Amino acid sequence: MILAWVLSLLLLCVSLIVQLERLTALRVIEVKTLESAQQNFISAEKAILDCEQNLTMLSALSENHCAIQPISKNIWLITSKQKPAIQMHVALDEKSGSTIRLNWRQSFE
Repeated sequence: MILAWVLSLLLLCVSLIVQLERLTALRVIEVKTLESAQQNFISAEKAILDCEQNLTMLSALSENHCAIQPISKNIWLITSKQKPAIQMHVALDEKSGSTIRLNWRQSFE
């Protein structure tokens, strides 16, 4: 009887260790995925910021990382080509050449 009890405790400990190893592996994958997603989001934001700042001089951009569409007079839709895609509506002041962000969102496909 005592032998069966000791064996059941050992099996419980083994299953606990297996579950902890799985949980640790999942946590490592989660952290790496979050870091990767944050880096991609930051690079998409930098690309869209570059396009926003050079909206009046699009030909000055060495590489265009954005899709730019006119919405109405002096309002533009800028979408990053990188994943995750960020879309932003921008109002352009023709006199000063400055831009004002009206809104932005992450575009899900």
